[in-house]
Amino acid sequence: MIAYDLVIVGGGPAGLAAAVSAKENGVDSILILERENRLGGILNQCIHNGFGLHTFQEELTGTEYAYRYIQKVKELGIDYKVSAFVTDINVQKQITAAVRGEGLLEVQANAIILAMGCRERSRGALNIAGTRPAGIFSAGTAQYFVNVLGIMPGKEVVILGSGDIGLIMARRMTLEGAHVKCVAEILPKSGGLQRNIVQCLEDYDIPLRLSHTVIEIHGEKRLTGVTLAAVDEKLKSIPGTEEYIPCDTLLLSVGLIPENELTRQLPVTMLPETKGPKVDAGMQTDLPGVFACGNVVRVYDLVDNVSAAAVVAGRSAAEYLRE
Repeated sequence: MIAYDLVIVGGGPAGLAAAVSAKENGVDSILILERENRLGGILNQCIHNGFGLHTFQEELTGTEYAYRYIQKVKELGIDYKVSAFVTDINVQKQITAAVRGEGLLEVQANAIILAMGCRERSRGALNIAGTRPAGIFSAGTAQYFVNVLGIMPGKEVVILGSGDIGLIMARRMTLEGAHVKCVAEILPKSGGLQRNIVQCLEDYDIPLRLSHTVIEIHGEKRLTGVTLAAVDEKLKSIPGTEEYIPCDTLLLSVGLIPENELTRQLPVTMLPETKGPKVDAGMQTDLPGVFACGNVVRVYDLVDNVSAAAVVAGRSAAEYLRE
């Protein structure tokens, strides 16, 4: 078992900013554990701009934003392991991770920062009737296919949910030659930033169907279409408003959930309203020495705000270790 003063679970924007903050506040022994094969988290597939206006006072793409923090981590000599999947964490602050090429890694920490981010809701959480054909993706998966792998998931697209990633993918799919039929939103108001509604939908004449949702999926091997319907104030579909829309692809942008499976292994208070751990002003949970920051605490709208919270967590962890 190896020992570190501070172990950070997650090497996305929150984990990177927390590591840099802790190092700059005097913590020398830091280890970042990241389950993907490189640092940066979700920012690695975000090639659009709009990042960094608060943190760096300039507009960056997601990849540029991540690169700046990754370079800082390397310049400061902070240890990190990628392809490191944390499987267990306990109250003694012992962490077990499966690391590709190394096997099982056991780490004893004096303090821990949880920065696992969040995940997308899937079709299974929506209870949409119909078959299970190919062509249904979360918006984030489609983004990975297009921006990282260079693969187009489809040509005729309907997007369910008007969160920011759904809006951004409406524009991205259009720029890559797909026909986005519409973005449907079950609520009477979009969940995305106003600038994304303008820049991603209005600028490309993509219809936004508020108070509408997909009630049925059609197709056998491949998606052939969806049935859209209007909903009432109780979010129930209104009979007689059904509309069939032919498409080969359905992207789901129906919310994000903090990734807290590891957190629940610890005796910390979880808040039902945020689905994240309860933290104090220093981002410390009610288990001393265990901190949490970023989307694992609650889903943020801007990555700059994620980094700001992570800076607080890193500084607080440094203060805790000095006590």
